[in-house]
Amino acid sequence: MNRLTHLLEPVALGILLVGGLGLIISTFLGTADVVGTQMFGVPVPGATEITESTMVLIVFGALTYTQIRRSHIRVELLYMRAGARGQAAMDVFASLMAVLFFSLLLWQATNEALFSIKIDEATFGLVRMPLWPARIVLAAGTALLILQLLLDLVADLDRLIKGGEALSVEEIIERDIGAIETIPTDAAAMDTGDGEDR
Repeated sequence: MNRLTHLLEPVALGILLVGGLGLIISTFLGTADVVGTQMFGVPVPGATEITESTMVLIVFGALTYTQIRRSHIRVELLYMRAGARGQAAMDVFASLMAVLFFSLLLWQATNEALFSIKIDEATFGLVRMPLWPARIVLAAGTALLILQLLLDLVADLDRLIKGGEALSVEEIIERDIGAIETIPTDAAAMDTGDGEDR
């Protein structure tokens, strides 16, 4: 299981970086399009079409890596106060609901991608861009996310059965934001010496 997770993480990171590159391209294209349209009356051909396609890569390229880091938005109000098995049960429920939702999305995304390839779907406008690559990216990104969710579900079920120690507030924060340094828990550790400077 750990071997599969270690194999999946660099793939997810690579897709995330490609999505980041797509974001940079979309930003420059959008800026050039606005400047060209407003100042010179000449829009950038294909800017809208390229941006639409890269948005799929930006969003669905980041989902799996975000799940690996367990950094999706969550409400920690009850989670932080639950015991180890309570936290694991919440994680199992969240993973099950996510697998159900994204499985339905994958089913429809796959149908749309196959249909798009069959009819050679493309955008309307000056620049006709094929839409099937974006639809394939959507389906592939969703499939990768489901795989990670299933790995997390197995790990969470193991935690639910075996129990263990509940995650502390500091551990949850570290996990959610990927903090490198430990978070100070007492007033002495939090004192930065500002009082002495005054």
